[in-house]
Amino acid sequence: MKEISAEELKAKIDRGDDFRLVMTLGELAFQGKHIPGSIDLHSPETLLSELNPEDDIVVYCSDRLCPASVMAYHYLEDQRYQSVRRFSGGLADWEAAGYPLQGVLVEEG
Repeated sequence: MKEISAEELKAKIDRGDDFRLVMTLGELAFQGKHIPGSIDLHSPETLLSELNPEDDIVVYCSDRLCPASVMAYHYLEDQRYQSVRRFSGGLADWEAAGYPLQGVLVEEG
């Protein structure tokens, strides 16, 4: 499984790289808290309808133990998507690093 670290992901976002950042936890979790620039794709149908096999894709969920991003990663690979990586640390590592979040559960500084 190809992975990306919080630092690498933050650098991609800061550079404005062309990629799709996919949160795999569901609509309520997405509304509550997500990494800026993310899209909410938590079902196989939405993954395939919203992403192209040529896209550079990063999937994530809540933390290292969360299975949703693992399942999304393998599903996309099985569908022959070319460039898929998993941010295994998910929201927990992102927030611990002090990186920005969006959503209704994010406290305003």
